[in-house]
Amino acid sequence: MEQEKKLSEKESFELIAMMINKAKESYHDTGFSAIMWGAVIAFCSLVRLSELQFNYKLPFDIYLLTFAALIPQVYLSIKEKKERKVKSFDDVYMDYLWLAFGICIVLLIVIVNNVFSDWGSWVDVYRNATGKSPGFRFSEYVLPLFLMLYGMPTFVTGAACKFKPMLWGGIFCWVSCIAAIYTPSKIDLLLTAASAIFAWLLPGIIMEKDYRLYKTRQAKLNVQGP
Repeated sequence: MEQEKKLSEKESFELIAMMINKAKESYHDTGFSAIMWGAVIAFCSLVRLSELQFNYKLPFDIYLLTFAALIPQVYLSIKEKKERKVKSFDDVYMDYLWLAFGICIVLLIVIVNNVFSDWGSWVDVYRNATGKSPGFRFSEYVLPLFLMLYGMPTFVTGAACKFKPMLWGGIFCWVSCIAAIYTPSKIDLLLTAASAIFAWLLPGIIMEKDYRLYKTRQAKLNVQGP
């Protein structure tokens, strides 16, 4: 009886593993979100670099485009969830991972803006008292903080889904983070644009291509029948 019980437990675990694997196989990311955010972040970073390089300023903060990008993101996320037949534990985990990432980005923006507000007042006092600008510039360390955050969900997603383009993209974000600590703001913006391209845009294009191939195969199977 003990032998039969152990065998039954083993079979149960194998059945669960098979169901999880089937759920994983049924999920194919369209890659749209990665493409959109990679393109938006890269574009915003390059425009900000252009402002610094050619000494002009747009009438609005270019990074406000990231908030505008939330509208199609929310719409397509809802649409994809309705079309997705199977939602595995991994899918739920990834949803919360990227939700936490988004919350952390918003909190970091709030913190940075408050620091800049206090720092600007202190700089004015220092400049009026000494006639000089302080040697330390907080702005030089802002983008490394964002690059550090960019790498976290990207690396975890790539490792968990065994998707090497995103795995290496996360590592690239962290390497860029370290480099940005020792480089001026213009180089930091280039590193941010490159990180967005390698971590999100290119992996997203690969995912979109794989998704189209998957849909084509599914359509052929439906036509052929069982």
